[in-house]
Amino acid sequence: MISLRDIRKSYLLGRVRIDVLRGINLDVERGDFVAIMGPSGSGKSTLLNIIGCLDRQSSGRYLFEGIDIAERTDNELAELRNKRFGFVFQSFNLLPRYSAFKNVELPMIYSNIPQAKREEKVADVLEKVGLIDRKDHTPAELSGGEQQRVAIARALVMNPSVILADEPTGNLDSRAGAEIMKIFRSLNEEGITIILVTHEMAVARTAKRIITIKDGVCLDGCY
Repeated sequence: MISLRDIRKSYLLGRVRIDVLRGINLDVERGDFVAIMGPSGSGKSTLLNIIGCLDRQSSGRYLFEGIDIAERTDNELAELRNKRFGFVFQSFNLLPRYSAFKNVELPMIYSNIPQAKREEKVADVLEKVGLIDRKDHTPAELSGGEQQRVAIARALVMNPSVILADEPTGNLDSRAGAEIMKIFRSLNEEGITIILVTHEMAVARTAKRIITIKDGVCLDGCY
């Protein structure tokens, strides 16, 4: 599904070039569950952003389902992100004035999906994450774990092939974090490919593979 070859990413800070990724090679099969670990500044989130087409590599080749990402326009990548990837972030990224239902529904509204189909699908994914009874609550009325479950439901609503999660348990206590990882395991068992960044070994052990990155180089698990 995902093939990365000699992926490099650099930024200019004034006149100084910062090398964030320095030649990553990685294959991810459909239905895999991969955890990416490494110290702060190792390039974990940069790699995840490149995989999710939120950023482009400076050099190297990235194929997603046979598509050469470098050959796609920004509009084509936006469409790919919307249809093939679901994103879950540490800070939840929910709109505070909207209910859980409306937060989950937004990607479908942006895609001009009819209301009846939206309502059916949103109810389905909220049921899947165990929050259908909290659908009318705003983020301020939900616990951290519940907010993250809303974020997972939002990631699921467009039927993605891959869920990308950046420190999804980072703002949660251990119990809520364990509940989130249980949801990810269940989704993976249904066939969804999951790639997550974490600094917690207990979280990483939930995955089928653990990849370790340091200083922009893969130390272990990249194959």
